[in-house]
Amino acid sequence: MHEDYNLFVAIVEAGSLSAAGRRLRISPAMVSKRLARLEARLGATLVHRTTRRLLLTEVGQGFHEDACHILDAIRAAEARVAGRIGQAGGRLRVSAPTSFGRMHVAPYLKAFLDRFPRIELSLDLDDGFVDLLGERIDIAIRIAAQPGGSLIGHRLAENRRVLCAAPAYLAAHGAPETLADLSKHRLLAADHQLPWRLEGPDGPVSLDGASAVRTNSSEVARELTIAGLGIALRSTWDVGPSLRDGSLVRILPEVSGATDVAIYAVQPRGAAGAPNPRAFVDHFHALFSPVPPWDR
Repeated sequence: MHEDYNLFVAIVEAGSLSAAGRRLRISPAMVSKRLARLEARLGATLVHRTTRRLLLTEVGQGFHEDACHILDAIRAAEARVAGRIGQAGGRLRVSAPTSFGRMHVAPYLKAFLDRFPRIELSLDLDDGFVDLLGERIDIAIRIAAQPGGSLIGHRLAENRRVLCAAPAYLAAHGAPETLADLSKHRLLAADHQLPWRLEGPDGPVSLDGASAVRTNSSEVARELTIAGLGIALRSTWDVGPSLRDGSLVRILPEVSGATDVAIYAVQPRGAAGAPNPRAFVDHFHALFSPVPPWDR
């Protein structure tokens, strides 16, 4: 019976019958047949099938949550029987911001999986704040203030942010000497990154404005800055190589981004102590502490 539950969860996570079939290595026709059999046994429609995507019914939403809990309980029971409870192994789903995940998570995953070969890792890159419980995310990297509420945050590193521009831009437009001078310059930021919260010699400052180019991509804002289009507030994990090779120059060095923002690994409070997330946090904390690689 739990195989049908596993099929249903795979359909929901994959978003389509064909994608679930590829994940489980069975044909879409067989996926559809088994889903219909499950619905017939339960006497309820779990999924509305449309031409573009699948939509869970209200009953299906509740059954999905219950099925996830049942499958988690089965995995825990099997681990106890095998004497592996408390050891890292099985599914681990991680979410991270797109650029940070590509630059500072992916390069270190081989060493992590060499150390914990029984972990079945999934890495999702997303610049939004994903719903950990709703998306069944075990651990998420967030660049934000200290999380609270239903989440536990493990601080991995500082998030140092600096004002910077390309030498070509400064040669053409001059370097600002005060924060007030920034109003005369082009600013570059992705959607929702302005206003900038800054800290200077006289304390916190908020600087508002409009980006010279509107973009939903932080990586695009970085590349426009390197190309010489304007001034940006960027994290050193993002522009460290460009600052070192001179393609970007720090301006107003006495000013930095607000220091209440850091890089955290967050997980649902109810999952505290789970071995897979704990192994992931320990691995990256050791890599990023006491000084992260991009600031060395």
